[in-house]
Amino acid sequence: MHRAWPRPPAALPAAELDWPPNGARITVAGLVILRQRPGTAKGVIFLTLEDETGVVNVIVWKKLYEAQRRAIISARLLRVTGRLQREGGVTHVIAETVEDISPMLDRLLDTAPHAPGAPAPQTKPALSQSRAIG
Repeated sequence: MHRAWPRPPAALPAAELDWPPNGARITVAGLVILRQRPGTAKGVIFLTLEDETGVVNVIVWKKLYEAQRRAIISARLLRVTGRLQREGGVTHVIAETVEDISPMLDRLLDTAPHAPGAPAPQTKPALSQSRAIG
């Protein structure tokens, strides 16, 4: 039996980022595979998200970072809503809102196929959301 990956609601897959017009307000979601905060970027954070279809580059301005610091620093899976920007052949999402949807990762274990007759994969308890962030 084939089970679908638990797609975050209302998220545009990375492979379809060429469809909306430049400047469109969109929502994307994916695993956080890279966080960059260059010293020369004056507080701007660059995120790279990956979904099952590709990668999405996200720019987080300093003001949003300060408001959503916990999610931006600690989330494993993010949903980002913002404006699509295409410049010089590069596509970015300029973040307006950021949501930590890491708890959805636990559903991946529930939907992952395993060999017939084999025991179901063991799941690990979810990490506490109350741990301190430096």
